[in-house]
Amino acid sequence: MKTIGYATDSPTSALEPFNFERRDPRPEDVVIDILYCGICHSDIHSARNEWGWTQYPFVPGHEIVGRVSAVGDKVGQFKPGDLVGVGCLVDSCRHCESCEEGLEQYCENGFTGTYGGEDKIGGTPHPFTFGGYSNQITVDERFVLRIPENLDPAAAAPLLCAGITTYSPLRHWKVGPGQKVGVIGLGGLGHMGVKFAHAMGAHVVMITTSPEKGADAQKLGADEVLLSTDEVAMQAAQNSFDFLLNTIPVGHNVDPYMALLKRDTTMVIVGAVEALTRVDGIPFIFRRRSLAGSLIGGLPETQEMLDFCGEHDITCDIETIVIKDVNTAYDRTVKGDVKYRFVIDMASLQPEAA
Repeated sequence: MKTIGYATDSPTSALEPFNFERRDPRPEDVVIDILYCGICHSDIHSARNEWGWTQYPFVPGHEIVGRVSAVGDKVGQFKPGDLVGVGCLVDSCRHCESCEEGLEQYCENGFTGTYGGEDKIGGTPHPFTFGGYSNQITVDERFVLRIPENLDPAAAAPLLCAGITTYSPLRHWKVGPGQKVGVIGLGGLGHMGVKFAHAMGAHVVMITTSPEKGADAQKLGADEVLLSTDEVAMQAAQNSFDFLLNTIPVGHNVDPYMALLKRDTTMVIVGAVEALTRVDGIPFIFRRRSLAGSLIGGLPETQEMLDFCGEHDITCDIETIVIKDVNTAYDRTVKGDVKYRFVIDMASLQPEAA
């Protein structure tokens, strides 16, 4: 199927209009007309080949919301007109232990990313997948998610990555009422962590270097603010947290944060995609604390998260842009100049790519 989108041809090239082919729908496939696609920082890392794996031409986008336009004969869950989403995965091996448990993000044989993944299904001239900066996408129904109709579809788009990335560890470590939960860093991930932890009934503390971000976090549902640059306050808060969600996106010293945890509790890393600069064993040993990581979520948990958002009226705080402004949005995202996620209105794509 002929498709139009935006792609980049090299690590230093701008994103520009691009025509390409999607596979013709199979019996198990859902064809989606894309309405909105969020801009994740992973899109930028990948487009600029900062992780060293990108193949060009490259079409980013894995926070996709749209309407079903067609379904294959074997599709039973969706029909034309349904509001649906596609997140970071469009395939996996489906038979390993992780896949059978609905944890496709940990597929032991390697999941297929929505962009830049090995296309194991085929049917196009491209050996790798193209993402959601495009007018349509074809996805196996197993990897399509239902978006609650009461949610703003634009503001729901980043739930497919930023949302599930923060929801999954909060749910896995059973965050709930009576717990003091710290969210470290307020950005695309952190602001969703605050919203979810608050909705789960926890006492939420925003841990940040910025008083201004602390004030924003309280508007989002944080009960307190702890400035990590305030040594006296950090000392007073030691041994008081039941759980920490660490969304800092760069390498950093985790020791001051580990000291905040009670005995037998955990800090989960979801943001840092580079080496941590310091991890001392003493904070672990003397309080039997744990440091863990978490990667997005599987399809069942992502649907659970979306349903939770529908019940609690939770979406992302966004700034909507037209697609011709995507390169400027990339630069602004790198500078931290967005509250808290850019979302592309794909209605702007057709005239731009024509």
